Amino acid sequence: MTKPARNGSPEEIARAKRTFFTSTRAHLGRRVFQSDRNANLMIEVLRSCVARHELHLHDFVVMPDHVHLLITVDGQMTIEKAMQLIKGRFSYRLKKELGYLGEVWQRGFSEVSVYDESSLKAHREYIAQNPVRAGLVNSSEEYPYCFTSLARKKAASG
Repeated sequence: MTKPARNGSPEEIARAKRTFFTSTRAHLGRRVFQSDRNANLMIEVLRSCVARHELHLHDFVVMPDHVHLLITVDGQMTIEKAMQLIKGRFSYRLKKELGYLGEVWQRGFSEVSVYDESSLKAHREYIAQNPVRAGLVNSSEEYPYCFTSLARKKAASG
């Protein structure tokens, strides 16, 4: 198995707040998030991390076999720890609450540091277009398992 790309520089690890674009895949490319139940559970796990102030979630998309996140962690949290929390909580809940058997995640994850507004915007666009490029929807606004869709639902209900 190849080792995932790690792009964080040593001097960035100690910076107070750091933003990353991360990607992580389901074990063996399984379509774990294809069901509404599992995709919504992943979103619930992300919400819980935000509610506990463990990270700031700028954007995300839950695809059938992988997840992309755009997150900021503070000086007390490494990106490795943040991903461990997210993946671990999802795995635990999927197995305990929904009876899933077997491995959930591929080992590791990839991350790219986001240093400026231009990079943040480019990664947001990549996230938004991911379901379109995969042929799941015709327009990013149609995809239900992303940050934009949740924000739209929240605005409509409140």
